[in-house]
Amino acid sequence: MSITMPESSGHSWPPFEPGPVLGNAHVQSVLTSGPMRRKRVQRRAVGYLQRSRSQVLEARDGTRLLGHATRTEQPMAGVRPLVILLHGWEGSAESNYLLSTAVALDEAGFDTFRLNFRDHGESHHLNLGLFHSCLLDEVLDAVAQVAGQHHDGPVFLAGFSLGGNFTLRVARHAPGHGISLQQAFAVSPVIRPLHVLDALENGPVIYHYYFVRKWRRSLKIKQSLYPDVYRLDDWFRLKNLREQTDWLVRNETDFASLDDYLEGYSVAGDYLTGLSVPTTIVTAADDPIIPVSDFELIPTLPELAVEVLEQGGHCGFIENWRMESWIEKRLIGELCQTIRNV
Repeated sequence: MSITMPESSGHSWPPFEPGPVLGNAHVQSVLTSGPMRRKRVQRRAVGYLQRSRSQVLEARDGTRLLGHATRTEQPMAGVRPLVILLHGWEGSAESNYLLSTAVALDEAGFDTFRLNFRDHGESHHLNLGLFHSCLLDEVLDAVAQVAGQHHDGPVFLAGFSLGGNFTLRVARHAPGHGISLQQAFAVSPVIRPLHVLDALENGPVIYHYYFVRKWRRSLKIKQSLYPDVYRLDDWFRLKNLREQTDWLVRNETDFASLDDYLEGYSVAGDYLTGLSVPTTIVTAADDPIIPVSDFELIPTLPELAVEVLEQGGHCGFIENWRMESWIEKRLIGELCQTIRNV
């Protein structure tokens, strides 16, 4: 796998240089979704959210996914590009990192569409079935619809964490589903899910607690909406992610085992072979959730660039205590460069 550093790439975006405290991986990872940043993102997003329009997209199998479309007030001259944004597991279209990125793209002249996965955001009522990470077809169908409705310029796809994993899978299968993507961009993507589960179990307890708490909240909502379908008392007695995931896999999916399920959305090995959409991965070597060694499990491909920064944490890349994001500048810089080269 050929790995490069943006500092030496010769492109226009500046290097990521956080201060001494901000250079800590856990500070980065916690701040990106934390309340301190939340207040700033919400203030900045007021006008953007007022212009956003909710839309329910129906996949071919009847699954309904909730998204939010926003047309920029400052379109680029001669082109109106669209970026479809995918959040991480138990995040949503309103997550700090996603909303902040969407606002930055909006200000730079991009239309945006923030897509919620099933059972994320305010969408638990839309489908009877539970979300799991192997449900790729419904996301492909939703992306195809959003991309197909946009006739004013190129379409890009960007995702974070599990959304980055979906981004890589959608990009791999896009041509076969009639999806025309100019480029894909994945931030801190999940590569080998089994290794992510290991990292959450063996790393600082704050991350494990964070995801357990959010998952419990999500399933409580689902059970309250469909009490005759979901009786999850046994699941709620479990205390860790491995046991919880294993229980749901055995009781609510057709997968034979936890390992089969986890491998079902892995993009390691030859999964991305045949990728034809130009795709960039940006991650951090100090990510406490996504093992940096996993990126060695991806083959060298002509349409794939992988950039590993020394610092940044998980979906962090916060530049300063004003909570400004380097990854937003990096994304916008690359997409603008792509548009100029078209």
